[in-house]
Amino acid sequence: MLGLVVLAVLVLTPTVATYVEQRQKIAALTESVQVTEGEIADLERERERWKDPAYITTQARERLYYVKPGEVRFLVIDDLDDATVPNDPEPVSAEVEERESDWIGGLMRSLAGAATAQNAVEITIGQPDEPQPAQTPAP
Repeated sequence: MLGLVVLAVLVLTPTVATYVEQRQKIAALTESVQVTEGEIADLERERERWKDPAYITTQARERLYYVKPGEVRFLVIDDLDDATVPNDPEPVSAEVEERESDWIGGLMRSLAGAATAQNAVEITIGQPDEPQPAQTPAP
């Protein structure tokens, strides 16, 4: 009897594990579909807003600074309230932070890349070739 129970457990364990794994995947994919449908709904609402001429005019005025003929647009520089501007900036830290970098690895990758370059350029040292005179047209 005990052997039959052990055999049943050994046979059913992979099946149950597969079932649980598939249910988790289904739940994750269902959530992903719901998020995507929400994004689609947001984009469709945005598209409907862009069909409204008043919305387009507002966006052109605010984002692109467009004006109608005869209007003058003024841009105010430094219009921040004094209360929102910090008076004393944070001091610069005097501590030096050490960063670990693999400069030897970078050097070796650079050398290997240079050694296996596909397009080699010939470098000439000295004077370049003399330019040839152009033929002048006969009158």
